[in-house]
Amino acid sequence: MSYDYGEMERKWQKKWSDSKLDHAERDAEKPKFMMIFAYPGVTGFLHVGHLRGYTYTDAIGRYKRMTGYNVLFPVGTHATGNGAITLASKVANNDLDFIDYLVRNGCPREKLDDLKDPMKVVDYFNTVYVNDYWKRFGFLADWRRFTCTLYPDYGKFIQWQFRKLNDLGLLIQKPYYSPTCPVHGPVAVDASETDISKGGNAEVQEYTLLKFKHGNEYLIAATLRPETVYGQVCFWVNPDVEYTRIKKGSETWIVSKPAAEKLQLQKDGITMLEPISGRDMIGWTCEAPMIHREIPVFPATFSDPNVGSGLVTSVPSDAPDDWISLDALKNDPSMAEEYGLSRSLVDSVEPISIITIEGYGDFPAKDIIERMGIKEPGDPRLDEAKKQVYKDGYHIGRMKDTSGPFSGMRVEEAKEKMKQAMLDSGEAEIFYDLTEEVVCRCGRPVNVKRIDDQWFIDYGNEELTERTDKHCYDMDMNPPEFYENVHATLRWFRERACVRQGNWLGTRFPFDDKWIIEAISDSTLYPLYYIISLYANDGRISPDNMTEEFFDHVVLGKGDAKKVSENTKVPESILASIRSDVEYWYPLDMNLGGKEHMTVHFPVFLFNHRAILPDSMQPKGILVNWYITGKKEKIAKSKGGAQPIPGAVEQFGVDGMRLYYAHIASMFVDVEWSEDNVMTYRQRLDRIMGTVEELLSGGDAKEASEIDDWLMSRFNGHLMSVRKAMEKYDLRQMATAVYFEMLNDLKWYGRRGGNNKETVSEALRIWISCMAPITPHVAEEMWSLVGFDGLVSSAQLPEPGPVSGSAEYGETLIRDVMTDVQQIKKVTASDAKKIVLYTSPSWKTAVMRIGLEMADNGTLDIPTLTKKCMADEEMRKNGKAVSEFVKKVVTDLTRSSLDSKRDMMGVDEYSLLASAKDFLSEDMNAEVIVFSADDKDAYDPQNKSRAAVPGRPAIYLE
Repeated sequence: MSYDYGEMERKWQKKWSDSKLDHAERDAEKPKFMMIFAYPGVTGFLHVGHLRGYTYTDAIGRYKRMTGYNVLFPVGTHATGNGAITLASKVANNDLDFIDYLVRNGCPREKLDDLKDPMKVVDYFNTVYVNDYWKRFGFLADWRRFTCTLYPDYGKFIQWQFRKLNDLGLLIQKPYYSPTCPVHGPVAVDASETDISKGGNAEVQEYTLLKFKHGNEYLIAATLRPETVYGQVCFWVNPDVEYTRIKKGSETWIVSKPAAEKLQLQKDGITMLEPISGRDMIGWTCEAPMIHREIPVFPATFSDPNVGSGLVTSVPSDAPDDWISLDALKNDPSMAEEYGLSRSLVDSVEPISIITIEGYGDFPAKDIIERMGIKEPGDPRLDEAKKQVYKDGYHIGRMKDTSGPFSGMRVEEAKEKMKQAMLDSGEAEIFYDLTEEVVCRCGRPVNVKRIDDQWFIDYGNEELTERTDKHCYDMDMNPPEFYENVHATLRWFRERACVRQGNWLGTRFPFDDKWIIEAISDSTLYPLYYIISLYANDGRISPDNMTEEFFDHVVLGKGDAKKVSENTKVPESILASIRSDVEYWYPLDMNLGGKEHMTVHFPVFLFNHRAILPDSMQPKGILVNWYITGKKEKIAKSKGGAQPIPGAVEQFGVDGMRLYYAHIASMFVDVEWSEDNVMTYRQRLDRIMGTVEELLSGGDAKEASEIDDWLMSRFNGHLMSVRKAMEKYDLRQMATAVYFEMLNDLKWYGRRGGNNKETVSEALRIWISCMAPITPHVAEEMWSLVGFDGLVSSAQLPEPGPVSGSAEYGETLIRDVMTDVQQIKKVTASDAKKIVLYTSPSWKTAVMRIGLEMADNGTLDIPTLTKKCMADEEMRKNGKAVSEFVKKVVTDLTRSSLDSKRDMMGVDEYSLLASAKDFLSEDMNAEVIVFSADDKDAYDPQNKSRAAVPGRPAIYLE
């Protein structure tokens, strides 16, 4: 059948709103549960990937509400940074691709003129996120508490947070080399890519700039390995690159043009001079620092002008690129001839062995190249070879006697000492660069710039780290590997730049308003502010009231209420109400976010809570979800990726998508978006709706029988499974039980002729209640269809009743028999019209019963069980058969669940199958006859009955 899910969604969302199910108020009679998802940045339309984690949050909140909790689920947006500025700029500049993206996602053309203003961009997307996405998906969020990081009241809270950090001595100021956009200023480069559109995995890397004297100027080479200077034998220049001379103080340097521009950001007194071709420098000689030896300049196209200084010193003994490039030059006379290099000059350059590494010979670069089968320059495996040699050399290498006063030192020690010696002598300077290309959200390249008065939060503080680390052991964190790794992540953190200058939106730094607090630093304590935002949003307090004294009182309980009220102009009753709310709702029970937050947002979230708030307000849990991907890569809203959410909702229905998110995979793995997969979940909901309608329109009601006991036992078991799964927030396990196993059980119930009114009603009450957290609209529709009172979303999940193992075993046995018959037919290609079943002989049943009793007592073994069985006169008649069966029983009881065996022994298999004979005959389209193997007159032309054992009847087909 076809169902109008859109109409269904609108109907029930209105009823939830009218009933104020989304409102969260203090209730001393109920335990509370507060959960958030990491609020999204305002950088474009959300996509189907975002809704995965958001849906988990709503489903968990709904489940908690249905199990007795008072639930607070607030939402907001994170507009700090340059995202809205970039979007507004694109509209103002009539960027046709971007305007098409806006219109295609539902933005009215008449709205475009407004979106030239960054704040109007924020307002627009706030409305879209709430109405078109979160409300559209049926979230029971407390919309009254919505906040945005650009709201003035939110800014007051963030400024209070920074005053507390300063009081604790955790704000420090010092020079800093920061990734910086030429338009927007310093940016945060991390996996969350809050400020950037490319390069989230880049790191700021320190280079040592080595000065090679050539006449009255210096060729500048950037190296990561200053400890290798004793192995320098030549110098590489890219003949195809135009370099430039620059004035650095009293010195003239030669570097690539990109390097010169980067140096201007980091060093004072840099003046650009005339260009010089790389080809013109080939054949020069220059004096290498530290060793003060003249070395020749050779051509090398691997010298990248965008990396380091664009010039490279050559240490072929320990650098695979250098080794293979020098070897290629020596073996290609035409190359030397092209650049006017004499044969004798090229041949005179020989590698110098400088480091001994266990597992390598005198020249580690040569060894690794040969092992990897690298034959020529430009082989992409050279990068891997370089990393391996550098890693081994750094960790287990020692300097050889060729290394002057550094001989015998571990490489790790020699590196720092050689670098410092060259810095002290003026032969080297420090330079910073990014490990990969980084692009700001505005599209401009990001480079490293020196900032002399940068502010930091000191996350390297040992006392804070220890306290935060200790608290994490008491938290509920999933997946388990995050719980295991968070401790190392916390200890990895050092000072983090927390403010920036430039063209940014955000909160002004309270100690110097030329700074804007950056996007990670203003999103650490914000879950707490959702409790207070309610009062700001409804006008009971204003930003002017929100002083340091105000927050100290309502958050930390400091100060006399009467005095605070006089100073802040907030009535005492309001102060008391906010304070009570904070004490009731906090700490946060669960913070859910994408996996990119594991190394960025979550650690600082933990640090700031531990630093500012008391023990009673420390967060209890963190839940991490992986991505919905598009063709194996993360979907990014800022890049216009993925199917728009409204279109997906129209195609698949909200609940079809919610079920897809919950069940398609564990939340701890990436899932590639597939419309075909999503459609299968919508179709499953179609089948579920149809099944309920069939049950309600079934024929004449029947008296309760064994099949009703079986169904209620199964559903009670599923209820237990659902509760157990949700203790671990395992929505996939829950969905498997509810949307697959319970549906199958109801199908089997109907197939077996079940149709008891009371049983069906109770089963549907359980089933629909279990569906409400994940597919609430469908659940409400069915709840109403059955005729239950009220809303299922406000009902309580039924408590599990008794589970009857014997009742469940009986139906399992019938199913197993049917499966075995089908397998036999398939193997034998039989179209049997007669099926004869033989249940276990009584003596085998007796052996199993005695063995089970012994297993319960811990005395089961083959000799003892054999002895007990042979004491029975009837069993002795079966002598050898008993001995062989005893062995099987001992093996079976050792490997199997004893509970399942007890259930089996509680069933009279012959009576069960005999009573199900008509059903089996009709279902399998054959005459079914049932005998006990004890029946001497049984029809058994092939002596099949000898194979019958408890739990596995023998079968004969004819």
